[in-house]
Amino acid sequence: MAHYAKIENGIVEQVIVVNNEVILDDSNVEQESLGVTFIQTLNNETDSVWVQTSYNGNFRKNYAGVGHTYDETRDAFYAPQPYPSWTLNETTCQWEAPTPYPNDNKPYTWNEESLTWETQ
Repeated sequence: MAHYAKIENGIVEQVIVVNNEVILDDSNVEQESLGVTFIQTLNNETDSVWVQTSYNGNFRKNYAGVGHTYDETRDAFYAPQPYPSWTLNETTCQWEAPTPYPNDNKPYTWNEESLTWETQ
């Protein structure tokens, strides 16, 4: 199945699934544009913006979720910033804390005030 995200002002508003047969061209090659046309026609929304997303994260960095950002320049989806101190990793388009998550198999939560991981 192919997954498509509806984008409004750079934000994912909806994610739907389309049968793979819809996106195959005459040579049996997947074409994102065929899915977009299918969805726009089905919904009678010829001006809506739909972008294919990969459930496995095989392209566009991450799977799109409602409320996520689609960055056209990066051609990537990413989640909302969880904390003001976190920065976006340009390679993965994942948010990263100022200090790495401890690797000791204990559960932690982020404390934005102290900018540290705290045990639960």
